[in-house]
Amino acid sequence: MRGPHNIWRLIRTGATFERTGAMKIALEAMDVPPRLRLAARIFGWPFKWLGYRGDPDLPPVTRALTALGPAYIKFGQVLSTRPDVVGEELSDQLRVLQDKLPPFPTEIAKATVELELGKPVESLFSEFSEPVAAASIAQVHHARLLDGGDEVAVKVLRPGIERAFRKDLDAFHFAAALIEALSPASRRLRPSDVVKHFEGVVLGELDLRLESASASEFAANTAKDEGFQVPQPYWFLSSRRVMTLGWAEGIPLGDTDAIRAAGHDCDALAARVLQLFLSHALRDGYFHADMHQGNMKVAENGDIIAYDFGIMGQIDEYTRRVYAEILMGFIRRDYRRVAEVHFEAGYVP
Repeated sequence: MRGPHNIWRLIRTGATFERTGAMKIALEAMDVPPRLRLAARIFGWPFKWLGYRGDPDLPPVTRALTALGPAYIKFGQVLSTRPDVVGEELSDQLRVLQDKLPPFPTEIAKATVELELGKPVESLFSEFSEPVAAASIAQVHHARLLDGGDEVAVKVLRPGIERAFRKDLDAFHFAAALIEALSPASRRLRPSDVVKHFEGVVLGELDLRLESASASEFAANTAKDEGFQVPQPYWFLSSRRVMTLGWAEGIPLGDTDAIRAAGHDCDALAARVLQLFLSHALRDGYFHADMHQGNMKVAENGDIIAYDFGIMGQIDEYTRRVYAEILMGFIRRDYRRVAEVHFEAGYVP
């Protein structure tokens, strides 16, 4: 339920940002208007002692977000891909949120697999590793099938994640309404609509059956794309809280030193990622909408490997044609045509 009861959550948020030293950094990085800065300090500074301490080994903003919970972490992941909003320095700090968060115990993951798939881990997998990656919603284990010996990645939702997200999202809605009330100029940015969209995306990620379906469709669409791989889902080993995909070995796309050491051309890889994204969006109208470096690897042969299909985008045929014409206008520097297309498509009233 959304309402004044969320004031306590906002106080705890502000207090945590103050206690970890994140408040000043965040406000300056996002160029927050004076009135909102004052509100943030009111919610934080007097109650600093109530804030979570977090992990002192992490940078301040990352420390605050990880202490506050999964929805805050997810929001930080989104911001890590937007250096144009938060600046390069803060964006770099937030990248640790993409796949390097503290994992939950493997025994809990195994219990979840058994509950969801109806069989103990030992009867399904000959090997089941400790977590190899952990993010805000789930963590991943490297495993080997008992039947056939295939290497797979088993993704398991964090325990209690659904309830934790709903509680945090309620506070986000309250904060958005407060921002719009305190700063009328912010209404053009539609904070409430942003939170609604964020809520829809996040709640969709909490059902791994949807992600399995997305992976399957994306793999079918891109099967003939040269230099691109999508791991296939194992449907009989997937459910609402567990997803199993083929294992994809590679170097994380964000590890540029290792990529260069392996003999790959980073500039060429970047160009291919862009070309692939545009092909998927404009050719298929179905694309990976979360293609940051934490969700891609480079295979030994130089292929781009995509994974984590919780956020996918769709574009209808008419809109694809409009986007293609706008893009072509920019390439040709025909800015008059770019403007005309915006009017023809109704993007300008």
